[in-house]
Amino acid sequence: MARIGRRSVLAAIGALPFAARTAVAEPAWQLRWSPVPSRDGLGGFEGIEDDRANSHPGVKHIYVQGDAYRWDMHKRDRDTAPDRQRNEVRGMRANGVPLVLDNNETWKFTYSMFIPNTLKATSSFTHIMQTKMPGLGSSPITVMSLRRQGTTPTIEFKVTEGDTLVGNTDLTPLWDRWIDTEVEIHIGDAGTGYVRWAIHSGGSTVLDVTKSGVDTWLDDRVRPKWGIYRSLSDAAQIQDCHLLLKNLKGYQLI
Repeated sequence: MARIGRRSVLAAIGALPFAARTAVAEPAWQLRWSPVPSRDGLGGFEGIEDDRANSHPGVKHIYVQGDAYRWDMHKRDRDTAPDRQRNEVRGMRANGVPLVLDNNETWKFTYSMFIPNTLKATSSFTHIMQTKMPGLGSSPITVMSLRRQGTTPTIEFKVTEGDTLVGNTDLTPLWDRWIDTEVEIHIGDAGTGYVRWAIHSGGSTVLDVTKSGVDTWLDDRVRPKWGIYRSLSDAAQIQDCHLLLKNLKGYQLI
C-alpha cells in the first residue's frame, strides 16, 4: 500500500471532529540511520566510490578522521569520465542492511559539515550531496552544490527536474567552520513531492526554505550520496581540497 505524505495526513486529521482528532496519532520522525565513524567505519554506507578510474593509485580518498568522515580530492584525480572528478559514498546501511527510500515516503537527513575555502564554488557543477535512482547513467533527482554566480560563491539546493532552485546563500561566511544542515524530502512523482532545506551556523538559521510541487521520484528507489563530484571546466577554481561530515542521521516520517 502506498504511503500518504505528511501534509495529506495532517490535512485529513484537521478535518475530523475534535474527539476523533485526539484519537489519531500524528505522524512522527523515526530515526532509521545514525552511523558512528569509529564503530561503523565506511560500513555505514551502501557503497563507496573512491577513485573509480584508479587515477591516483595507492591513495585512499574517503576515510574516517576522528568523529567525522573525510573526502579528499586532489587536482590530479579523475573519474571514469576524464572531464570530472568523483569521490562519493552512496546509500545508507543500518544493521548491515541497505535502507530503501520509496515513492510516497518522507525522509529527513541532518548532519554537520566543514567546507574549507579550498573547496571552491564553480561555474559548472560541484555537488556535495545528491539523491539518485540507483544504476548507471541515471540523472540526479536533487543536488546540493557549490556554484559560483559571477564572482560570488554560493551553496545551493536544486531539484533537477525543471532545474528548480529550492534556495541558495553566500558560501563565503560558511567556509572553514562547522555548519549544520537539514534536508527533508517527500518523495513524489509528477509534482507531488516537496523539499525543505535548512542551514544553521553559530546558533543562527542562515536559511530555511521549502519548494513544493516538485518531482522527486524517477523509478525503483531513491538513494542519497555524499562527497565531492565536480566538473573540471572551471579550472581556476580547482585545487586540492577536502570535505568533512559528522553526526549524520536519517529519519523517516512514520
